[in-house]
Amino acid sequence: MSDRLPATRRQVLAGTGASLATIAFTGAFSELFAGTSAALGHAGYGPLIQDPAGLLDLPRGFRYKVLSREGDPLRSGEGTVPGNHDGMGAFAGRRGRVHLVRNHENRASAPLGVPTVRGLTYDPAAKGGCTALELDGRHHVLGERVAIAGTAVNCSGGLTPWGTWLTCEETEDRAGTNGYTKDHGFVFEVHPADPLRTGAVPLTAMGRFQHEAVAVDPYTGIVYETEDAFQRPFGLFYRFLPNRPLAGTGSLRAGGALEAMRVPGVPDLSAIQEAGAAFDGVEWVPVPDSQARQTPIRLQDFGPRGITHAQKLEGCYWGGRSVYFVSSYARAAEGSAGDHYGQVWKYEPHRRRLTLVIVFGPSSDVRLPGESPDNICLAPGGGLMVCEDGNGAQHVYGLTRRGEVYAMARGAQNIGTPQEPEWGEFAGVAFSPDGGTMYVNCYRPGTTFAVTGPWR
Repeated sequence: MSDRLPATRRQVLAGTGASLATIAFTGAFSELFAGTSAALGHAGYGPLIQDPAGLLDLPRGFRYKVLSREGDPLRSGEGTVPGNHDGMGAFAGRRGRVHLVRNHENRASAPLGVPTVRGLTYDPAAKGGCTALELDGRHHVLGERVAIAGTAVNCSGGLTPWGTWLTCEETEDRAGTNGYTKDHGFVFEVHPADPLRTGAVPLTAMGRFQHEAVAVDPYTGIVYETEDAFQRPFGLFYRFLPNRPLAGTGSLRAGGALEAMRVPGVPDLSAIQEAGAAFDGVEWVPVPDSQARQTPIRLQDFGPRGITHAQKLEGCYWGGRSVYFVSSYARAAEGSAGDHYGQVWKYEPHRRRLTLVIVFGPSSDVRLPGESPDNICLAPGGGLMVCEDGNGAQHVYGLTRRGEVYAMARGAQNIGTPQEPEWGEFAGVAFSPDGGTMYVNCYRPGTTFAVTGPWR
């Protein structure tokens, strides 16, 4: 998530004053939004208006409120708000309240780690974890506390059907590395209102690898997982078959089986460049050693037919009867089979079919936003919101059912210099249960926003 792209299209974008017209990419998103009542008749909400406060540029009619910033005191008194705000989920609370669970992608060297709290700390030497916010109906912060601590490089994650957050460690560091006292590379479950219910227990059966995001099939309880590997060998797309599917909070601790996706005849997803390309007969191969005791999973022996890899597998979510996942980019110069600025894939479990829904670039107009998709979520009225992750200008952008991209927000906090400006990536985009508020994080400086306005 925090690994920066080389100086390519992002620097071009930063130097153009790129604003806000829309662009059409290869492919279409109609299957994402089938059955929604509010199809966008045109793309976007208009041009972004420069924020006089220098925090967040939004279309006219939209407003933001800063909910939390790194370095401020936690309202619980447990310490300060940690940095590196990343993936996030929103949950309904009692009496119209909303609970947010927010990841902090902190490595061992992070200056603002998650404070250790008794009963919620896995490895006291690790500085990652999650914080939880409680909001009232007017976006007043009623509480802010540590939800899990002592984890490492908490990147993204995903919601469960029973209302908890799965936070993912994007690392494979073992005990003894970087001062850690325990192995890392796991998924942890976090209860948004009562973190002590879930504690700090690694869900080891879900695998030990560079986790990015997860999505749970609400019909079967199968959990799909992405692996963010930007160097060869690239990551895999997994599914976890729980022993106690859909049994509620804590049930994933009962274990299960981990498998990796094999697309016959496709060893590298970046080789597929045409949106709409579909592959039937997708296979799921048991992972030889899900704990990666001797060898990282993506390097293990999956038999003579191999396994399917992809560079920078990141966002993952469930929609309708399918799971969607993102490859942020691929570069042939770094070992991929082809080049692209982002792909969105759809896997239909009931058909065992994988389809390339959309391809970003490289023929896209470099003056406009829209590349390197990362965290993603469905907007409640029909649409997709995507966090952009790269160098140069950083946006939250939307995609319409026609495959058009429009800018929804642009970061205005310059963390570089006037001569060489830089903006922190966006992460953790999520909507309130009533659909009236978009929550999103700026990774650096760590800032959590609530955005309201005339959502369609």
